[in-house]
Amino acid sequence: MAERAGRTEVDGRALAWRRLGSEEQPPLLLLNGYAAGCADWDPGFLGALADRFDLVCPDPRGAGRSELGAEELTIEGLAADAAAVLDALGWDRAAVAGWSMGGFAAQELTATAPDRVSALALISTDPGAEAVRAPAEVWSRLTDHGGTPREQAKRLLELLFPPRLAASVFEQFGDVVAEARAGLDPRALSAQERAMDAWHARPGAARLAAISAPTLIAAGDGDVVIPAANVELIRGGIAGAEAVTFPGCGHAVMAQEPARLAERIGDLAGAQAS
Repeated sequence: MAERAGRTEVDGRALAWRRLGSEEQPPLLLLNGYAAGCADWDPGFLGALADRFDLVCPDPRGAGRSELGAEELTIEGLAADAAAVLDALGWDRAAVAGWSMGGFAAQELTATAPDRVSALALISTDPGAEAVRAPAEVWSRLTDHGGTPREQAKRLLELLFPPRLAASVFEQFGDVVAEARAGLDPRALSAQERAMDAWHARPGAARLAAISAPTLIAAGDGDVVIPAANVELIRGGIAGAEAVTFPGCGHAVMAQEPARLAERIGDLAGAQAS
């Protein structure tokens, strides 16, 4: 799988990304979620998408090689960063997929710059103030910066995967996840948490109604971070949207069903490029 690195500057800060697949294929921008950078995607999911797309995965502000900057991080700002990546790549228009917090930014981008988004895939995400929220204890565990990186990794994986899988995933990948957690900037995590709190204070009905791109909403039915009930909430707000729920999957559905989810995204986005 061919891979290249890229970067641009936005308001004096670096914004970096990975690029995979062939530049002869249709463009797809993939936006990651809370506490995750471009290196944290499931390799099988990326490989399946790169087989069909010119795939670009940015590092969100403060993650990987992207700098946090001095201004307050907001979901609107993350959407503006996504548009800046499109500009830097010379892409007038692209399919956009976003997971979790990246799905917030993908919704914002598609609603405010509809001419830039040819198709939209929303993965394990919610619409804002109207969302069905996880219990406060779940959100507290997700955003807990305490303990060693390995303890943080264990807490995270227990939230991303169903119980029957979380232990084995931790056994196989706990050290890798712990190393990634150790490299995260606590200031960036706190900034992302404030941005998500602000998102959940903003009504989403008008935003969803403004989305005209062909849309797929996907989630695992066992998601404890963003409950799967949000799939139907979002689908009901976007005209003509498709929805799919994967049985037995948690918040990290793209790591449990990489091929099937990539196929659904490919079928939706590829149809718009043909």
